[in-house]
Amino acid sequence: MDKSYRILVVDDEEDLCEILKFNLESENYKVDVANSAEEALRMNLTVYHLILLDVMMEEISGFTMAKKLKTKEKTKDIPIIFLTAKNSENATITGFALGADDYISKPFSIREVLSRVKAVLRRSTFKDNQSSLLIYEKMRMDPDKKELTISGKKIALTKIEFELLHFFLSKKGRVYSREELINQIWPDDVYVTERTVDVNITRLRKKIAPYGKSIITKLGYGYYLEK
Repeated sequence: MDKSYRILVVDDEEDLCEILKFNLESENYKVDVANSAEEALRMNLTVYHLILLDVMMEEISGFTMAKKLKTKEKTKDIPIIFLTAKNSENATITGFALGADDYISKPFSIREVLSRVKAVLRRSTFKDNQSSLLIYEKMRMDPDKKELTISGKKIALTKIEFELLHFFLSKKGRVYSREELINQIWPDDVYVTERTVDVNITRLRKKIAPYGKSIITKLGYGYYLEK
């Protein structure tokens, strides 16, 4: 198993973070630490292959942080293992409902943590190795190479246009409001109006002709790609 994985430990117990960091690094993982969800959310989380996340933290809880990550396109697929002293059935159900990949109750053994980490990374690696090619009739998108072809011809798209199309191809048939598209695709520090969304979709439609007409406007709701 490739050990060049990058892991983020988020826990307000500094001693525990250091213990986890030491033991994970001894397994050749690259490890960073954040002592609060607020600190973690200021980091570039897209570089991590796994997040070990404490539930009971002040201000922003682990559950709240996980919910934020799962609603963002760029972070929704990062595996999460909850580390918590809350071991009730309801807490466990809540954790998995938020998309957690595993749930470890404190106190735990380091050996158990290492075993769970390895298992989650193995599962996520298997999923990543599956074909990511998105196909829509004669239109083919390769997200890894950031390439789009129609009938074998390469189509040049801007980063936003590419991500818009990737979003629609990944979720064909589902209607998304302009606000949802802004939240999922545009950076948080960029001011974007609903008109900006319309302009980008108009440009995208022109570039992917004849499939531009397949991006449908649902009046009063937003946009979707017809199946």
